[in-house]
This record gives sequence, C-alpha cells and structure tokens, in this order.
Amino acid sequence: MFVVGGESLIDLVQEPVGADGVVHMTAHQGGSPYNCAIALSKLGNDTGYLCPISKDGFGTYLLGPLDAAGVKPLLKERVFAPTTLAVVTLDAQKKAQYEFYRGADRAFTQEGMVATLPDALDVYQIGGFCPIEPTDAAIWTEVVKAAARNGATISIDPNVRPSLVSDFEGYKTRLGAFLDLSHIIKMSIEDLLALQPELSIEAHSAALLARPNCELVVVTLGEEGSLAFSKSVRGKAGIWAPPVFGDTVGAGDSLMAGILTWLRDHDALKPGRLGALTGDQLNDMLRFGAVVAGINCGRKGCVPPTRAEVDVVLGRG
Repeated sequence: MFVVGGESLIDLVQEPVGADGVVHMTAHQGGSPYNCAIALSKLGNDTGYLCPISKDGFGTYLLGPLDAAGVKPLLKERVFAPTTLAVVTLDAQKKAQYEFYRGADRAFTQEGMVATLPDALDVYQIGGFCPIEPTDAAIWTEVVKAAARNGATISIDPNVRPSLVSDFEGYKTRLGAFLDLSHIIKMSIEDLLALQPELSIEAHSAALLARPNCELVVVTLGEEGSLAFSKSVRGKAGIWAPPVFGDTVGAGDSLMAGILTWLRDHDALKPGRLGALTGDQLNDMLRFGAVVAGINCGRKGCVPPTRAEVDVVLGRG
C-alpha cells in the first residue's frame, strides 16, 4: 500500500465583489498531501490517507473525492476540531494571498497515527505542513520512522511556504530531519530558492543526495519542465501541455503521484533500485509524471487523471 500523510483543507477563494457589496467565497477541497493521495489512487495504486477529518460539513465535503477515488482514510474516527481553512484573496493583479486557519489537520496523536499504519508498506509520502510546527514535526517524524520500519520507501514533497512559518531557521532544521529519512525528495525551484537561494539546482541536488538515505531528487521548473538526479546520472523532461488549459492547481501533486506510479510499475521503488536507474529511465519517469500533471492542468482545480487517461496520451490505451 501507498500511504500519504499530511494536511487536507478547504480553499475559500474570494470572488469579485458584486453590485450588492457582499464578499462571496467559493470552497474547494485541497491540501498537497490530500491531492497526491487522490492522484495516486486514480493511477491505480492501493492508497491510504493519514490525516484527521473533521465532523463538520467541510469534513464531509473533503471525504467525497477521497471516496470517489478509492482512497482509504486510515483515521476512521472523525474529530471535533473544525476543518482547516485557507482563505485566498486575489489582489488587483489577480495574485493570490493566503491566510491559514488550522484546525482538524493538527488534531492527532502519535499513538493514534502509528497504530493505523499498515503492517506492510510500499511507500510513505509526506509533505505540506508537517515540518511547520515543532510539536507537530516531532510527531510526524516518529510516524515516518514507524512507516520505514514497516518497509516503506520514504518520499517527500515539502511545498516550502515561508509565509506560514514564524521561525524559518527552525523550520529548515525540522525539514532537514525529514529529508534525512527520505529516499526520494521532490522540490520545486521555488522551494530551493526559499531554502538556499545562493545555490544552483545542481548544488542543491548534490547536497540532498548526500543525506543519509536519499537516492533520487526531482526538481520541478514550472513551464520549463522537470529534472531528476541520482548520484550517477540525471534526467530531464518538458511539460505536457493540454489542448485546453485550465489552471495549475495540484500540478506538482499530480506529477509526484505519476513519478511514484512509474517507479512502482518498473519495480524501482526500493532503496538500491532507485539509485540504479539509468538516465533514459529517469527521462521516461519524468515524462510519465509530466503527462499526469498536464492532464490535470487541462481542468479547473485539482482533478488528477485516471491511469486509462494517461495511457491514451502515451499511446498505450
């Protein structure tokens, strides 16, 4: 089983103020780990999701896409804490500004989460808010260690958000503890610039590959595509542009799910096998991930494709 741990939330997006002067908000399900879990399941992976879900109406709203995709919520009991909200306000240039109101995504205990982990795991994927708060990070770190003891390959997509963190140096230390446990590390170019802007992509990747367990680094470059690095080879792929563009919401989460799926398909998920991939294989892996992300970008919001849709684009359907 693949298990994804991390936040789910509701994006409340402000609509243009109408003639009545009332602010209207549109609610969308979200959260990077939440999106990735849905994408993994739609690509044909047996997927569990580890995050508390509120008893409130937004919690029910979040469960709908998980159920439709076949994702298994591992924490069966819903919590009284309200669903975490991300309030999105657009400025005059349509640039999004975020304010987060956290609730249910932090309503967990270490014992409760560890107890729900399957005895046998293929992958444990972590990211998002997990390193932000010191108390949360300490618990999530123990969950990752428990998943590794159950046989999981550890992958991480941190989605670095400096605006959410009051102590960025402390955050980087906490994030480093997760990176030390990870076999696969995916970061965007924005993540790298936030962490150490003076380093090149190659220097960042070399430093990540020098950590105790890392064998594969993926860096996304927006419209410039993506790169992959092991200690011996590198790969590159461009984006796959959909015929009609929707938006980029969930593109990175979809690409991450595509990469993990490709690795599963090619029996390369285990430590030792990750680092043995050839440059051509890394190119193919990134291409698969790009198609998954590209199909998602042809839609409004995060709506990852099914495996059948990806296979049609790749000429396998």
